[in-house]
Amino acid sequence: MTVVRGHRAAIDAFLAASTGGALHHAWLLAGPQGIGKATFAQAAALRLLADAMAPGTLPAGLDVPDGHPAARLAAAGSHPDLRVLRRLAKKDKEDELARSITVDQVRSLGPFLGTMPSLSPRRVIVIDAADDLERPGASNALLKSLEEPPAGTVFLLVSHAPGRLLPTIRSRCRLLRFEPLGDDDMAAVLARALPDTDANERATLVQIGEGAPGRAIGYAGLDLGAIDGAVEAIGRDGDPELTRRMALARALSLKAAQPRYEAFLDRVPTVIARMTALRVGADLRAALDAYDEARGIAAAARSLSLDAQGTVYELTGIVARLASRDGGR
Repeated sequence: MTVVRGHRAAIDAFLAASTGGALHHAWLLAGPQGIGKATFAQAAALRLLADAMAPGTLPAGLDVPDGHPAARLAAAGSHPDLRVLRRLAKKDKEDELARSITVDQVRSLGPFLGTMPSLSPRRVIVIDAADDLERPGASNALLKSLEEPPAGTVFLLVSHAPGRLLPTIRSRCRLLRFEPLGDDDMAAVLARALPDTDANERATLVQIGEGAPGRAIGYAGLDLGAIDGAVEAIGRDGDPELTRRMALARALSLKAAQPRYEAFLDRVPTVIARMTALRVGADLRAALDAYDEARGIAAAARSLSLDAQGTVYELTGIVARLASRDGGR
């Protein structure tokens, strides 16, 4: 059973449409990355398929029992009326994902959509995430299916940044918004996903995750509390001897530290954002500028594979400037 925590308004809106005879053929599941949109899409797809097999036999809600035939088939990845499109592993590097969902992947839906569903009148296509669609080819290919979908077809498009999608795709979807989870729901998701993690680390992950359990799970085991503490100390006390910055840069540039380095790139803008809370006037403007600068460098570090040691040194230098009124180191 795919358990969805929180998102009560989105669940209720979807269930009202699915049980009220007004189910739209395409749904855009929009919200910040890591908050559970893909989990909802999996649960919603399974519920639609299970309901269609035997209408009126399931209990109320979104859940489907694990023993239901549709649930067993979906768990095995062999449900004939379900397709999930996501980025595939690279052919030469199986531990890395391709940059995008390709036009060939979208076109492969043609035979699936060209035949009748196998187990019921319903079929479901999940695209996780629509932001990854190759443009313009894959986006245009999908648009053709959205414009004239076969009867009984439902599309569930996960999107972290719906504004970047083609307007014509957005216009053919019903928007379903998802918001970050509260701390109680975050704690419940992390307890289920990370049963071997101690309570103190889970509590830290709840705070660092900021309502996005997917992000928090990715941070598990990385001791991000120590990273945040090191960055906050530089922002509070400065680093006139450059020792703190150099130590952190050396530690995070090791090959074995790559996951912590990736997390560091996420955390620095967040730590700077927290530092803006008590600032006013010119100090606030400096912190906001530092936030924008840090975000830009972190994004460039990923896309351009910038040197890790130099990137850590540069980002912590931005933080260090905030510790003094004159902007010096």
